Amino acid sequence: MLLHGFPFDGSMWDEVVEDLVDDGVPSIALDAPGFGRSEVPDGEPGLELAADAVVATLDELGVDRAVLVGLSMGGYIALAVADRHPGRIAGLALLDTKASADSDEARANRLRVAEAALGEAGADAVAPMLTTLLGETALEHEPDVVEEHRARLAAAPPAGIAWAQRAMAARPDRFDVLERLAVPGLVVRGAEDQIATQADAEAMASAIRSGGGDVELVVVPLAGHMTATEDPSTTAELLATFWRRCLV
Repeated sequence: MLLHGFPFDGSMWDEVVEDLVDDGVPSIALDAPGFGRSEVPDGEPGLELAADAVVATLDELGVDRAVLVGLSMGGYIALAVADRHPGRIAGLALLDTKASADSDEARANRLRVAEAALGEAGADAVAPMLTTLLGETALEHEPDVVEEHRARLAAAPPAGIAWAQRAMAARPDRFDVLERLAVPGLVVRGAEDQIATQADAEAMASAIRSGGGDVELVVVPLAGHMTATEDPSTTAELLATFWRRCLV
């Protein structure tokens, strides 16, 4: 089950899903609340609502346990699932994300962007993210990738932007969740990621390992924060191998 990054929707996984299907790996990419075909929930924004929606989808599909894959915001949602519904997880892959809560500065910035998105700026509130989402290699040598992400940012729904930013700003530190979740783990980071650091990746891997989980940490060269869209073939290969490891 593939959980996308902010401020995109499940279609960001399309190339990865295509490769996974070709490799015989069953997969589904969900839209987080406020994005794609998913509506903004009522009430106070919180990733717990997104986590419960993931489990509701598993129920609808008749799936007892799934390998969860979360990139960036999707990783935050996957960690919320692990916190609230640990028995539904057969394996946890965390891509370009972190288990720590926001700093005060980061939280304030999220709330500022949320307000801007609901005002005159609309989707333009997230346009500056382009140069931090993508790695140096994509920005300098892959104009098609740059334009694809520029278009996706421009199409992001303002209500979804605001809801997600407020939900992410409210998320807690979840290292304790990783420490008690004894399932196989995979931590992936683009070598050029400016947002989720190597220290963030190593801290998550260490937390999984301390809880008895078998974890692998992989750094993908020439990729930034959007590993799944900057290098979908490598991402799919890593996920297919991980999925098979979780079946043992």
